[in-house]
Amino acid sequence: MGWYADEAKTSQDGPVTSVNVCCVPHSVERMNLADWGEEIARTVLEIPLPRRWAHSQGVAARARDLAPLLGKDAELVEAAAWLHDIGYVPGLAVTGFHPLDGARYLRDVQHAGPVLCALVAHHSCAAVEAEERGLAADLAAEFPAAPDLPLAALTYCDMTTSPDGESVSFGWRIEDIHTRYGPGHRVTRAIGRALPQLAASVGVIRLCQVRAVAAV
Repeated sequence: MGWYADEAKTSQDGPVTSVNVCCVPHSVERMNLADWGEEIARTVLEIPLPRRWAHSQGVAARARDLAPLLGKDAELVEAAAWLHDIGYVPGLAVTGFHPLDGARYLRDVQHAGPVLCALVAHHSCAAVEAEERGLAADLAAEFPAAPDLPLAALTYCDMTTSPDGESVSFGWRIEDIHTRYGPGHRVTRAIGRALPQLAASVGVIRLCQVRAVAAV
């Protein structure tokens, strides 16, 4: 499948190993939401897509750092951070559009709550790339927009974490995406179109951080 080979190349994970993602035996009732998200992400990502797993660990670490700003939504955002890239996993990557595939898996197989599914479905301005892929109507019909602040926080965490899980600047992350995918690629086009929205999300969280420091 052409789209899958393309995603594997840009993730730089190398050859992937198949994993059974249909029967991961976890229940959100037995643990908090963030720990549940971590366990699912570890199960499906760690072996077949180690670089995606490293990135997800970094995104989750950024989310934990934001916990004081997010209050009651902290656990939800951390869970979404762990799970935001599971749509890349062999076996559940159906459309080749990872936000939609990941959210469908969480909804249909893991029976996750609608807000968590919406965060995964819409992270990092996914609706813009959905338009590039002809999937905008499917995304909008299946997953309503996520709440503003949790979505901005998840986008901030994703857009300030390198593919290897390191904390990086927003500018570095955008340039890296351009370099990995190359000019003319639909991901590059989508990132370019979404740049004002992505920057706004990063700006909202940075402003919250500044205000939190000033209030101490």
